[in-house]
Amino acid sequence: MIEMDVQGITLDPFSNMPVLVLKGKETDDILTIWIGVFEANSIAMHLECMTYPRPLTYDLIGNIIESLSSTVEKIYIHSLKDNTYYASIILRDSNGNEIEVDARPSDAVNIALRSGCPIFVSTEVLDKVKNSNGSGLIDKEEIKEWLESLKPEDFEKNIEF
Repeated sequence: MIEMDVQGITLDPFSNMPVLVLKGKETDDILTIWIGVFEANSIAMHLECMTYPRPLTYDLIGNIIESLSSTVEKIYIHSLKDNTYYASIILRDSNGNEIEVDARPSDAVNIALRSGCPIFVSTEVLDKVKNSNGSGLIDKEEIKEWLESLKPEDFEKNIEF
C-alpha cells in the first residue's frame, strides 16, 4: 500500500472531463483518475476551503459517521478492473470493529478529505497501471512536458459546476 495525497483536480484537454490527481507521499507515483463533475466540484470546493451554512452531501455523510460514534480510518483504492477503479472506506465503530464500505474512489476521496484520514492505493493497482498502456499513471517528465506544452487558450475551457 502506498499512501497518497490529493494534488488537485485538472481537466482532461481532450474530453473536458475532470481528473483527480493523487501523488505518493513518499514516492514519485502519480495516479490520475477520471471522475464525475459533481464529485470533482466537491473536491475542489473542499481544497479551496469553501464553507456553506448547511452541510453538503459529503459533510452530511461525515456527520452521520460521527453521530454513530464511528471514525473514518482510511480509504483504500484496491482494484482496477476493466478500466474502473474500486475503493473502500474503512470505518471503526465505537466497539473498535473495523467496517469496510465499498465506494467509488471519488466518493472515498471526498470522505477522506473531510475526515482527514489517509488515502492509500494498492501497489497492485499502481503496478497494473504502470504495466498497462500507462493511462492513469504519469511520471514527472510527462507532467513537465505537458505543463510546458500548455497554451493560454487551454485555460479557457471551463468546467461548469
